[in-house]
Amino acid sequence: MRLLAAALAVLALVSCASAPAATPRGVLRQSAQDVARTVATLRQVDDLPLYEMTYHGGYDAEAPLTEEELARGSEGWACSLFLRGTEFGRNFDWDPNPAMVVRADPPAGHASLSVADVSYLLGRPGPPDLRDPRDRRRLAHAVLAPFDGMNEKGLAVGLAATPDAEPPADDGRVTVGSVRIIRLLLDRAATVTEALELMKRYRIDFTGGPQVHYLIGDRTGRAAVVEYGQGRMNVIDDRVLTNIAMTGTSRQDRLADARYRMLAEGLPTRATSLELLRRVAQGHTRWSVVYDLAAGTARLVTNKRWDTVHTFAISSPG
Repeated sequence: MRLLAAALAVLALVSCASAPAATPRGVLRQSAQDVARTVATLRQVDDLPLYEMTYHGGYDAEAPLTEEELARGSEGWACSLFLRGTEFGRNFDWDPNPAMVVRADPPAGHASLSVADVSYLLGRPGPPDLRDPRDRRRLAHAVLAPFDGMNEKGLAVGLAATPDAEPPADDGRVTVGSVRIIRLLLDRAATVTEALELMKRYRIDFTGGPQVHYLIGDRTGRAAVVEYGQGRMNVIDDRVLTNIAMTGTSRQDRLADARYRMLAEGLPTRATSLELLRRVAQGHTRWSVVYDLAAGTARLVTNKRWDTVHTFAISSPG
């Protein structure tokens, strides 16, 4: 029974582990691709219940399965993003935190619509108290912390965790955080080309959060993945992003990731963009959003409640 409990505990760990890097800290030695390949093999064989899994990756055969090890959490946001024509879709998969949709129209920038996880502003779990002026003040900073968004020019950007990001050393460029760069792009870039040029002017700092990479798309249909490694900013021509490192990989390598494969194969089908997001949603998907880059609107679903779709527009309803 203890062996079965340990096996099920490891199964739970693997199924909810979003994008851990290969690291010596835990018993398991899995890259993000290993995790994805393992999760893709999970199935229930009968109603004992008996489960089947093919594990990919390495492990420390001598290390004990302590309670600390079994309780080890995921180490990154497990997100899925794509550009499909003029629709930019994304699932944000993380802890059960409140989120906020933010409209912005800066005096010297482009109007935009974005979504933020406000727990990072409140400094605590749970919802804000809108009657508390201190909470309201903190929430105002959500404009500076978008996790994804689009602007009136038809540019969209979102982030996802990656195990191998390595920002360049401090070289005198202005340093900004991993979500602050999204705000800069939404404010100042109208196309993917402009966004890439703008990102070159900044050094990204991942302190206080996981390492991330970005999918950027515009209403012309162009998309690019941006990630950091080997002392430079790397740009990859792709329109799908999950939690695997993309630099130096082939399409076949990427298709080994289950969520990447489902999205890549689903883009040319008649499935709606929300349906594609539904297919790759996970147990901890917090929000799913499809930005219409031509119309300037967004359809958003929270907590996988697919029958309740909220619609937002960049322009204020008032």
